[in-house]
Amino acid sequence: MNFGIDTFGCDHGRSGPGSYVQSLVRNVPESTHTLELFGPEIDRYTYNSGQASVAYRGLSMADSLMAERVWHLTSFPSFARKSRFDAVLFPSPTKMLPLKFAVPSVVMVQDIVSELYRDSDDAVYLSLLKGRLRTANHIIAASNFIRDDLVKQKINESRITVVHHGIDTSLFYPREYSNSEAVLIHPFSIRRPYIIYASRVAYPGKCHVELIRGFNLFKEQTRAPHRLVLAGADGVNADIVHREVITSPWSSDILLTGYFPHQNLPELYAAADACIFPSASEGVGLPVLEAMASGIPVACSSRGALPEIAGDAAVYFDQNSPEEIASAIRSLVRLPGVSNETRRSELTARALEHIKKYSWQDCAARTVSVLESVCR
Repeated sequence: MNFGIDTFGCDHGRSGPGSYVQSLVRNVPESTHTLELFGPEIDRYTYNSGQASVAYRGLSMADSLMAERVWHLTSFPSFARKSRFDAVLFPSPTKMLPLKFAVPSVVMVQDIVSELYRDSDDAVYLSLLKGRLRTANHIIAASNFIRDDLVKQKINESRITVVHHGIDTSLFYPREYSNSEAVLIHPFSIRRPYIIYASRVAYPGKCHVELIRGFNLFKEQTRAPHRLVLAGADGVNADIVHREVITSPWSSDILLTGYFPHQNLPELYAAADACIFPSASEGVGLPVLEAMASGIPVACSSRGALPEIAGDAAVYFDQNSPEEIASAIRSLVRLPGVSNETRRSELTARALEHIKKYSWQDCAARTVSVLESVCR
């Protein structure tokens, strides 16, 4: 069978769907099937898997969301039929779906559909999304939480399969660091100790403002030397988060990195004292697993899919409470005169065991199985 994977809308590999495609094609099982990725010509080497059964077809068009959507509306049906795809996987439906699928199609949903409007300036497209999801042959949900949300949107549960993402432990694993004051991660030299939150900077769903206010309380209460590193590209209403940083009395200890290359994230995590993840709109929670695999303790919001993904290997807090966030930070980071090494060790050991449940090999195999099922 010949399966297509649509890489349009994956931000040239720099977004969650882009990372998903990269991990998927690197771990797809050897079989008689072929995978043909199609997308912007400039991404020809972005998703290189090294497998003979995985190919890439680059299409030349303007590098703009509008141009790519017009192509999907006008040209995708004939393209799919001429390509003789037995089925097509759409990993970025919140940005890119055709009006008519033309061939058997599987949509990979990584977002909480009912909450998309809150953090988006793309209301016209999103207003059509639910209807198109209902016409897809099958949907892969990245968590049980997303599946349940889709069912609430009146999508038939029998057409939804939950396939959790994996974690690449060849990239994310504990690293030993000396007591040096800084860690060099191109292009940054980041003074330690610090706590890390790696997520797109968007207000209000990602709760950066609440985290900054919790960090302010933590600093006032402890006068600890810790910094707060916010790693992620600017999204909707990022200016509100930037203003919160500027007005913080501890602004000199808060670093907004902008987009941070995924290949450099393992070092950033491993050198941190803790990961604090306050997002209230998380459907996948992969950054939490990446932090756990890097050997640092994690505290996160009790909202969305995070309790499902992190299980008993994280500390939970109310993301709307700066006081609870400050308390979670105090409970996890190393502070003079505070004996919490046993707690930190127990939590990280539990986390390293917990992440064994998440395998990209299993994710890829189950995804191929779903693609096979819509061809029968």
